[in-house]
Amino acid sequence: MTEKIVVIAVEKQEQTSAHFHSSVEEIKSLSNTAGGTVLKVVTQKRERIHHAHYIGEGKIEETARYVQEMEIDLIIANDELSAGQLRNLSDRLGVRIIDRSQLILDIFAQRAHTKEGKLQVELAQLEYMLPRLRGKGLALSRLGAGIGTRGPGETKLETDQRHIRRKIYDIKRRLKIAVSQREQYRKRRKTNNVFQIAIVGYTNAGKSTLFNRITKSHSLEEDQLFATLDPLTRQIQLPSGFQPLLTDTVGFLQDLPTTLIAAFRSTLEEVTEADFILHVVDASHPDQVQQQDTVTSLLEELDANMIPSLTVYNKLDKLTEDFFPANHPSIQISAFDQQDISRLLVKIEMILKEEWSRYSTKVSPDKGKLLNRFENETIMEERYFDEDQAIYKIKGYIRNEHPLTSKLKGN
Repeated sequence: MTEKIVVIAVEKQEQTSAHFHSSVEEIKSLSNTAGGTVLKVVTQKRERIHHAHYIGEGKIEETARYVQEMEIDLIIANDELSAGQLRNLSDRLGVRIIDRSQLILDIFAQRAHTKEGKLQVELAQLEYMLPRLRGKGLALSRLGAGIGTRGPGETKLETDQRHIRRKIYDIKRRLKIAVSQREQYRKRRKTNNVFQIAIVGYTNAGKSTLFNRITKSHSLEEDQLFATLDPLTRQIQLPSGFQPLLTDTVGFLQDLPTTLIAAFRSTLEEVTEADFILHVVDASHPDQVQQQDTVTSLLEELDANMIPSLTVYNKLDKLTEDFFPANHPSIQISAFDQQDISRLLVKIEMILKEEWSRYSTKVSPDKGKLLNRFENETIMEERYFDEDQAIYKIKGYIRNEHPLTSKLKGN
């Protein structure tokens, strides 16, 4: 049975009205993704958040009425709450209260499938919980019933802070091993000079759908927030025969919990290691400009904003009016249209050719492996066999610093 939810949200003085409304719509979507139904949203304009109760006295009474009338199971605050605010609100309203961070952590707990993903979620949950431990004998269920209580780990966690610190230390140690393994894979890919393309974008922009259409694979594809949590990598082939790796990454979100950004940094580092970024935007979303800005600023935080990129305005099939792109270079597609996917792959090669160096060389027929490398690792535009000279003549574009450039000297 789905939980009945009231959302409480404070519009702060420094927020624009558009940003506030988009964050409220987002928390409603997040609540739906977690398996609940938002029946009411209580909003309040304040200079600053109420230090003890988050919302003012009048709004608490209004919320209490809805709790009674609608038989509400859960209240979700649109901001991160302190231990005191959580306790005070719970005492006044008599139902479970969670905040935005707990809600996001809960969804991540549902979505994590790999060992590393589960460890990262548990670490973020413990780090969130640690400063909020108050009162002895309070049992915190990790696998209880209801939104905000799910997560990997023990059924009951002792509230003793030393126990939680020990657990955090242990998880960080295990994560270090997982991260070093991931780094080994990345180093191997770099050593093999494999070109890497990362798909990034706001959550639910259609990244996994695009990834599946390009790679013809079947990763989780849902019209829900955070459908993908664990990064997937597949080899693809572009029209010229060039074979890069394509990685699908976790969706970005505004106001992500700081513990989550820290815990998922290793996952997001897939983006920093990329040679090219596909920034997927839901062109049909009313807040698409805000969502683009969120992704752009997160890429800046990761020092990934200088990597060559292409903005892919997706969900063209859902547009009802003319669309004007804010980013360049860009392309407008529907991930469900195979012709659009083909256009996208051609566009990627066009941009890469602008970044790379032009080459023209000859390869003798007995060097099949070398010819094969030029086909797979460069954008080859021309290849023909010169019968008179008994040699292959090839032309194309090559990445600067690529080991094959040494083979081009003197040609």
